[in-house]
Amino acid sequence: MTLEELINAVARETGMTKANANKAVHAVLHAVQDALSRGERVAIAGFGVFEVAQRAARKGRNPRTGETIDIPPTKAVRFRPGKTLREAVNR
Repeated sequence: MTLEELINAVARETGMTKANANKAVHAVLHAVQDALSRGERVAIAGFGVFEVAQRAARKGRNPRTGETIDIPPTKAVRFRPGKTLREAVNR
């Protein structure tokens, strides 16, 4: 599902105009992004949990040259699906 398809689904489900559904979807996505960028956990009951995980610095290897390189620490977004979402997918 693309962003456009999501906006259309929200508009259809709620009876909103596409313009209002577009604003609503973008507002939700922006709120989730802002919370994650502050290092907060976003839990949506029945859907799942978004959280930021730290990846430690590590050594890697350039596959082209075989040279060892240092990979700096990074942050990654993780998602754990909720029970309701898991059950819906596994039906």
